[in-house]
Amino acid sequence: MGYVEELRKLVGHRPLIFVGSVVVVIDELGRILLQQRKFPEGTWGIPGGLMELGESTEDVARRELFEETQLVVDEMTLINVYSGPEHFIRAANGDEFYVVTTAYYAENAKGDLVIDQTESITFKYFYPHELPNNIVKSHKDILDEFLLKYYPFLSTVN
Repeated sequence: MGYVEELRKLVGHRPLIFVGSVVVVIDELGRILLQQRKFPEGTWGIPGGLMELGESTEDVARRELFEETQLVVDEMTLINVYSGPEHFIRAANGDEFYVVTTAYYAENAKGDLVIDQTESITFKYFYPHELPNNIVKSHKDILDEFLLKYYPFLSTVN
């Protein structure tokens, strides 16, 4: 049982603050790796997850990327930290939480992509101008900022 599950046993559905990290992986063609998630069903997102005790935000990003894809990244660059009332979530089971997300990007991950079927339907690399429409809102915000900072030549972002 992980940290989040242990907390939920103690506090029930009360609002909590969770810290998480995501990593935008860019391949050698400039494409962005996205995860089609089982929850919310069929939506696309950036690989990542929540912090466990004793981890840094960098540790979380690397661990979650590896757990979900078997890919490894060395250098990561900070995109931004996202927090505040717009990051409040009420899960289908009634759990409430505020998420503080640290977003990174990394180029040219190493390894062979292997999909963790417990959380993911599939993974796919997308060119920045061909991103799918059904991206998790908070991840869409991260991608929009990333593209604005690092791909300013794109005139429009989905």
